[in-house]
Amino acid sequence: MAKAKESVDNGKLRLRIRSYDHRLADNSCRQIIEAMQRLGATVVGPLPLPTEFKRYTVNRSTFVHKKSREQFEMRIHKRLIDILKPAPKIIESLRDLNLPAGVDIEIKMV
Repeated sequence: MAKAKESVDNGKLRLRIRSYDHRLADNSCRQIIEAMQRLGATVVGPLPLPTEFKRYTVNRSTFVHKKSREQFEMRIHKRLIDILKPAPKIIESLRDLNLPAGVDIEIKMV
């Protein structure tokens, strides 16, 4: 048990936030940072990562008019937050956060 707590105390948590809307991603980052600062954690970030573009080209008609096409794109906005030397109560509070729909958070121990 003591080794598990030491590894949590010496490492850092890396949060990757992904969203289709940049405002949702920024508001979620702000909410996470405020919660971590209330608990006394050291927070680095949010660092904006490059926006991922997914582009699709679709024919406008089903059978004829091959040159007539529409183009669509989805943008995935990403942010990165590091929490240095997290305590177990900080990890629990991250799980209990109520974030808006459409925001994906990946928590990784580094």
